Amino acid sequence: MSMLSLITSAAAAVVTAPNIIVIFSDDHARQAISAYGSTLIQTPSIDRLAREGVTFDRHTIPNPLCGPSRACLFTGKHSHLNGFKDNVSTFDGSQVTFPKLLQQAGYESAAIGKWHLVSDPTGFDHWDVLPGQGVYHNPDFLTPKGRVKNKGYATEIITDKAVDWLKQGRKKPFFLFLGHKAPHRNWEPRIKDINRWAGVRFPEPSTLRTDYATLARGAQKALMRIDRHMRQGVDLLVDWAPPQLDGKDREVWRAAWGSQNAAYHQRLSATGDLMGVNYQRYIANYLRCISVVDEGVGEVMAALKKSGQDKNTIVVYTSDQGFFLGEKGWYDKRWFYEPSAGTPLIVRFPDKMNQGRRVSVPTSGVDMAPTILEWAGLKAPVEMQGESLNPLVKGELSARRPVYGHFYEDNDPDHKVPKYTAIATVRWKLICYYDLGECELFDLRSDPTESRNLWLGGGDQQVKAEMVRKLSSEMRRLKEDGAVIQKVEKLLLK
Repeated sequence: MSMLSLITSAAAAVVTAPNIIVIFSDDHARQAISAYGSTLIQTPSIDRLAREGVTFDRHTIPNPLCGPSRACLFTGKHSHLNGFKDNVSTFDGSQVTFPKLLQQAGYESAAIGKWHLVSDPTGFDHWDVLPGQGVYHNPDFLTPKGRVKNKGYATEIITDKAVDWLKQGRKKPFFLFLGHKAPHRNWEPRIKDINRWAGVRFPEPSTLRTDYATLARGAQKALMRIDRHMRQGVDLLVDWAPPQLDGKDREVWRAAWGSQNAAYHQRLSATGDLMGVNYQRYIANYLRCISVVDEGVGEVMAALKKSGQDKNTIVVYTSDQGFFLGEKGWYDKRWFYEPSAGTPLIVRFPDKMNQGRRVSVPTSGVDMAPTILEWAGLKAPVEMQGESLNPLVKGELSARRPVYGHFYEDNDPDHKVPKYTAIATVRWKLICYYDLGECELFDLRSDPTESRNLWLGGGDQQVKAEMVRKLSSEMRRLKEDGAVIQKVEKLLLK
C-alpha cells in the first residue's frame, strides 16, 4: 500500500499509520519564505519541504491572532464555537481536539515550545512549553513537574527538545506539535546573528508608503505603523538589551550592536525618513529570527532521516497567521488582508508522491484537524467545521466553500483593528467591519495588494451580490451568533 493510499484510507490501522509532525511558527509571513517567492530571504530547509511535498498558496487563518489560531487548529472549529476568541481567553482543554483523538487511537504525542492557550496542554503524553508568550533569551518552560529555566536561545532550545524527543524512539506512531516563538515581536535575534545582513538594504514593499484613501476608515486609525508606532528600544532594539540576558551576554549583545545603532541614528538624522529607516531595522531583525527557525526545520529533518523515521513521517510547516512586513506601512497581523490572514502551509509526505505540487485554492486553518485525523485513518467528529485537504493533495478538483474569517478583539489598546467577518474565494474577498458600518470588496486577480476597495463603486454588482449571499450563508451555516448575523446582514443589504 502506498503512503498516499495509507493516509487517505479511513480504514487504515493505527499500527501502520504515519507519524505526524506539525512545526508551527508564530507570525511567519509567506513573504519571508523563498518557496513562496520571497525577495527578502532564502529558507533552504523549508524550501526542501516544498520541493518534496505540497505547498498551499492560499492557506488562510480564520481569526488571525496567536491563541485563537491555535484553538482553531486543534479543534477544527471556528472561534465562536471553540470559545477562544482573543488573546485574553482561556482555552477549554476539556473539549474534543485532534491530539486527543490521536492519543485515544494509540498515538504517542508531545507538545514542545510555544503553546499560548493559557490552560495546560491536554491530549499529550509529554509537554514542555513556554509560559504565555515566552521570551527569546534564557526562557522558562512549563512541564507537568513545574517551571524550569533554560539557558540559551528559545528557537534553538525548542528544536533541541524536539530532536531529543524524536531520538528516544517509540513503538507506537507519534504526533509532535513543535511550536516556535519566532518570529514573534520583538524580534530578538540570536547574539551570533546580530550582524547578519548588517548594511544590506532590503527592497521596500510597494505599499509601504500609503494614505489608506481607498480602504475602510479603520485602516487609518490602526496603531501598527512602522514609522509611528514601533518603539525605538524594545521593538527596534536600538540602544536596548533583553533583560533576560545575564551580565556577560548583555555586554556581548551591546557591543555587537554598536555600529548598527550608530548607523541607524546617522541615517535617521541625514534623511528624516522614519518609515524607511525603521523598516530596514525591523525587517533585518525579523529575518534573523526566521533564519534560526529554518535551521531548526533542517535539524528535525536530519534527525528523522538518521533514525529512519523519515520513511513514515508526514511533516507540516505552517504558522499561526501571516504578518505585515511593511505592506500598507504596517507590522503585526489581525486584519483579513492577505499578508495577515494568509499563512504558509507546506506538507511533506514520506512516499515522495505529489512532489512540488502547488494548491491555489483557498484553504482554512480549521481544515487541519480533519485532515490530520484522516492521515491517521480516523474520522473527524461532525462538530469539526473544516474540510479535509486530502482531495487537494491528490490533485482532485472538488467544490470547496469560501474561507471564512471573524476577528473579535475590540478592547486592544495597542493596535485598534476593528472587528469584522469576511470570506474569500479564489478571486474575490469581502470584509465586513460590522461595528464601523463599512465593507471592503477586493478583486485579488487584478489587485493583489488589496488597494482598491470596490464595495462603494467600480465593482460588478452581480459579483457583489454573490459575495454578500456567500457571507450571509456561511455565517448561518457555521452557527454564528444571531446578533452578529443580524448586524452584518443589515449592513450588507443597505
